[in-house]
Amino acid sequence: MSIFVKLGWYFKGEWRIYLVGLFGLLLTALVGIVPPRIIGNLVDSIHNGKLTAKYLMFLLIILIIVSFAQYGARYMWRTAIWGEAAKLEKVLRNRLFFHYTSMDHEFFQRYRTGDLMAHATNDLSAIQRVAGGGILQFADSMITGGTTLIAMVTLIDWRLTLIAILPFPLLAVMARYLGTKIHFAFRDSQAAFSRLNNKAEESITGIKVIKGLGQQAEDMQDFDNQVARTININRRVNFLDSLFDPMTTMIIALSYVITIVYGGYLVTNGTITIGSLVSFVSYLAMMIWPMFAVGMLFNTLERGNASYDRVMDLINQQSKVIDDPDGVTTTPKGEIDYDVKRFSYPGDQRLALQNINFKVPAGKTIGLVGKVGSGKSTILRLILRQFDNYDGSIKFGGIDIKQYKMDALIPAIGYVPQDTFLFSQSIRENIRFARPEATQAEVEQAAKKSDLYDQIQAMPDGYDTAVGEEGISLSGGQRQRLSIARALLINPELLILDDALSAVDAETETQILENLHAERSDKTTIISAHRLSSVMNADEILVIDDGKIVERGTHDQLMTRGGWYHEMFERQELETKVKGGNS
Repeated sequence: MSIFVKLGWYFKGEWRIYLVGLFGLLLTALVGIVPPRIIGNLVDSIHNGKLTAKYLMFLLIILIIVSFAQYGARYMWRTAIWGEAAKLEKVLRNRLFFHYTSMDHEFFQRYRTGDLMAHATNDLSAIQRVAGGGILQFADSMITGGTTLIAMVTLIDWRLTLIAILPFPLLAVMARYLGTKIHFAFRDSQAAFSRLNNKAEESITGIKVIKGLGQQAEDMQDFDNQVARTININRRVNFLDSLFDPMTTMIIALSYVITIVYGGYLVTNGTITIGSLVSFVSYLAMMIWPMFAVGMLFNTLERGNASYDRVMDLINQQSKVIDDPDGVTTTPKGEIDYDVKRFSYPGDQRLALQNINFKVPAGKTIGLVGKVGSGKSTILRLILRQFDNYDGSIKFGGIDIKQYKMDALIPAIGYVPQDTFLFSQSIRENIRFARPEATQAEVEQAAKKSDLYDQIQAMPDGYDTAVGEEGISLSGGQRQRLSIARALLINPELLILDDALSAVDAETETQILENLHAERSDKTTIISAHRLSSVMNADEILVIDDGKIVERGTHDQLMTRGGWYHEMFERQELETKVKGGNS
């Protein structure tokens, strides 16, 4: 029952609607008492030979009125209780989704996509059933069971009632015992479903890699093993679930036996009439649903309780990147002053960055180069405030970026990662994702700057072309250029290209860089690249190795020093000439 306490915050706000639902349940239960009594009177009239057509018509009219009353009462409680349950699911779903969008980068490194999806689907559905089916099972078992019990005592015989319900306490004992076991079993079941969901999501997303490496059979076997583990865990849940119905049926059957034996005795000695016994049996039949409801109730509550704990464990986690509610709301402009002395990723003692310092005046471009894993992307992630646990400061326009409100800082930055993500929408909708109000002319201008305009024009559907799941219908270079167009459309004060030109050819790269230089003469640009031709015209180039700056200067300065930059540039130039000679 603790889940009702945990959901008290919701019930307090919606108590009026729930009160309407409970009134509907009470009305249904009260009206439901009438038909068994009418049937009993009818049996007695037939048995005594006193049934008349007028009396029979009277009873039929009452039954018809009762039927309509039950219909109205049922409609009342169904719309009230199930409507509030759906509303709770909506509230929690929005709250959970907002929490996801407000969490830092570390949160999404810690949780897999499949886990988060399971929380947002299965767990919320289990909680919704508590606010709907759980309330119904609890209230209806109490109201219907209580009113029926009162009718059995007052309208029939209290001794027969007392004897007939003797087995009922066994249900409460068994339900409590099984309820605890179901709680933990269902928690394990939900965790297993999360793992299975994550495996399916990874397999579908990575299907190109799986097929490209010929690992379909191995991946299928891995998926089959995960399914088998999930089924084995669910079997225990189903086993515990299956104990409720037989147990309830056994208790009800025992009550029927007692009723027939003792009720028959009371009829033979004249204590009650045969019609009263028929009514009592009907009332006992009405107790079947409350009995089953009690069994279902513990199942529903324990499932919902386990799911609520899982969801709240997520919601109660706080982002380590704090958005200052009183932060600066003006759009940051001007110089980037980067001075980070030390930074380590959470949970990792190794230094990812050491003594990284540089300044980028407004309108200038800086390039970051280095080996894979040298720390280039890490430098950029700190500007985006994906992590705040560094020693030092990063200033934008003379103000520390931590002092800006996130909705002022982030829109001022156009970020294009190497691994681009496109939505399953049209090219137009993807380009204007950050500016939905952008005109068609502005969308086309952004496409021209990213050198994608001509290719879009050549497509049969043009800007209405659907890009498919994560842009699967486009080439790698087209996806990168579309992402660049999306960033350019917002005309950011700071443009960050994190190896965002790796999939385009040299000619296209040159054209894009020339467009950026012409269009962004008063804006700041940071380019991280493996291909040094992407940064050779930058105002300053930093060579990063093992999280440290090992070389810095312009292209010409670095070429004269004969270091890593000079060696790598010569090697890439040679590779370009070899490829050109072979083509």
